[in-house]
Amino acid sequence: MKILAGMLMMSTLLVGAGCAQKDWIDRTLVTVDVTGVWRGTMTTPGVTAINVVMTLEQRGAKVTGDLKYDIFSERSGPIEGTVSGDIFQFSSMRGIITGELLVNGEEMSGEGSAGRRIELHRSTEMK
Repeated sequence: MKILAGMLMMSTLLVGAGCAQKDWIDRTLVTVDVTGVWRGTMTTPGVTAINVVMTLEQRGAKVTGDLKYDIFSERSGPIEGTVSGDIFQFSSMRGIITGELLVNGEEMSGEGSAGRRIELHRSTEMK
């Protein structure tokens, strides 16, 4: 009987600990699809905005693609990221930039590393 009571108490504690954490659904829910071509600007403090193009492919929460700069072609390259809810987080495979963007329909905007402001809109044109 003591073993059963102990197991019941342990189960209650484990379930309670799980409830105290952020809901697992919030961490895994994907509410947007970022697949496509996104065009816009990236602005670094003290520097004029530069044009960028992100070409993305999403499978579940995982996103892969390319980021192209109009004037810094040597910095262009592959990116990977994830979507959680309506937030797209990405990083350059070359270690040049990271970012967290809020997706709102056909627009996404947010902050990149080094204080960069990123604003993009989904393009109907292919690449």
